Amino acid sequence: MARIKSAIKRHKQSLKRRARNRHVRSSVKSAIKEVRSALEKKNAEEAGKVLSKAVAVLSRAGSKGVLHRKNVARKVARLSRAVHKAAASRS
Repeated sequence: MARIKSAIKRHKQSLKRRARNRHVRSSVKSAIKEVRSALEKKNAEEAGKVLSKAVAVLSRAGSKGVLHRKNVARKVARLSRAVHKAAASRS
């Protein structure tokens, strides 16, 4: 364990940051999972609604620096492509 005051402070900060990042990453995974489950149920309307929430969660994670912005863009693009494909095949 650190003995120097600044090292102790940095360790506390890293623990707080780790907890925050884990929470954000978990909520991102949950949001993506909701979209995927709506697509599996062949429910395009619900998938569209859940997609907008997922995009918001993802972009928030990207803006906070939890995920890289290009990683966020890739995830959003893949989800939206899947939802649009399901909506097009339905109608």
